[in-house]
Amino acid sequence: MTITLSQPPSLAGALRPGSDPTGAAPVLDVVVPVYNEERDLEPCVRRLGRHLLTEFPYSFRVTVADNASTDGTLHVARRLEAQLPWLHVVHLPAKGRGGALRQVWSASDAAVMAYVDVDLSTDLGALLPLVAPLLAGHSEIAIGSRLARGARVVRGPKREIISRCYNVLLHAVLGARFTDAQCGFKAIRSDVAARLLPLVEDTSWFFDTELLVLAERNDMRIHEVPVDWVDDPDSRVDIVRTALDDLRGVARLLFAPARKSLVPARPQPASALANPERTVLR
Repeated sequence: MTITLSQPPSLAGALRPGSDPTGAAPVLDVVVPVYNEERDLEPCVRRLGRHLLTEFPYSFRVTVADNASTDGTLHVARRLEAQLPWLHVVHLPAKGRGGALRQVWSASDAAVMAYVDVDLSTDLGALLPLVAPLLAGHSEIAIGSRLARGARVVRGPKREIISRCYNVLLHAVLGARFTDAQCGFKAIRSDVAARLLPLVEDTSWFFDTELLVLAERNDMRIHEVPVDWVDDPDSRVDIVRTALDDLRGVARLLFAPARKSLVPARPQPASALANPERTVLR
């Protein structure tokens, strides 16, 4: 089956870092899913914003997706939103990183959507190489990989072994060809997201794997970027529970149809990429 995807819009005139006060759609929407991260949220947002303002040549938005936090995370996010013109905050009533990404990505008007973990374990220098192949039309999805040649990773042996074993399992059982399913550093074209996201069932940590497997089964191109990655020793991910959920997800996909019918392609709306004005906000 041949998948026909709309071409990404032209980049002519898209060199407008920061938020556009005219309300034009940004080129990139970077989502930061958070749950009870009142301590780490502000350093993350400010560091991410500084990098985008100084190193990313296109217009952007940062969206904080608060997943039903019970601490002061939402208060911190709203305070930052009032100060930073490029920041948007969405409050979600239920936990689940996958559910948050699906909801925010589905509603985004950006040409490309990405997400990063709040601990920013992945070096942000890989963000432009992650997004560029999507804007150029080379690939439909891009992922940061800690296991690709050229990646530099600092983490304990337990997490290293679990990660490698999980990806070997995906290759052996599901025939996956990508090297790293769970790195919290991914991007997707908006037209591709509109067709794939309705097919993804998981709303938690297996969301990433399911999205990538469905993309490969529908002959979509996944670009991999080797990343520098430093483990966060304060990570709140429950490794055992996450591993069990992932195994259940693998079993579900194993017995699922080899392909699912994609949502029909829709014409893309007019994008900020065609706007020749340049706006730089500091």
